[in-house]
Amino acid sequence: MSRIGKRPIPIPDKVTITIEGQSVSVKGPKGQLSRVLVPEVTAEQESDTLHVKRINESRVARQRHGLSRTLVANMVEGVSQGFQKRLEIQGVGYRAQVQGKNLILNVGYSHPVTIEPPDGIQIAVENNTNVVVSGIDKEIVGNIAASIRAVRPPEPYKGKGIRYSGEFVRRKVGKAGKK
Repeated sequence: MSRIGKRPIPIPDKVTITIEGQSVSVKGPKGQLSRVLVPEVTAEQESDTLHVKRINESRVARQRHGLSRTLVANMVEGVSQGFQKRLEIQGVGYRAQVQGKNLILNVGYSHPVTIEPPDGIQIAVENNTNVVVSGIDKEIVGNIAASIRAVRPPEPYKGKGIRYSGEFVRRKVGKAGKK
């Protein structure tokens, strides 16, 4: 049995779950998410917990069991608390600002880079160099944060670029001058 898949998902107060066949809808104070589970697993609700069970012991069912449980648990956590990713911008003259909902990045190119977040994603900028991406869907929050980082990933010589908060960038020495 999958160690992750067999763990029950606790359902917090103010969160309601609706199961219709393979479709699972989660509604909470921050919003609503829904997902269609793969046919190899089923979801069952018992009072204040939710269990994701596989229908047989096939290889595919075993592979998808833990994944499906984690996806449903992320939906429950997202509508109750939400997710956020923090990014740091390092480099002389590198800065970010929010214009309406869009993020404007000035990171050493000849033009500013504009990133438009999808619905349900909020982008905030703290003191021009810290960007916070938040929302209720963990997958979308992570993808938007990765696309912001991909605009100017950190380089190994001076460490300039956009990195996740707490990310360690391994530095290189570079060339030594002529003696």
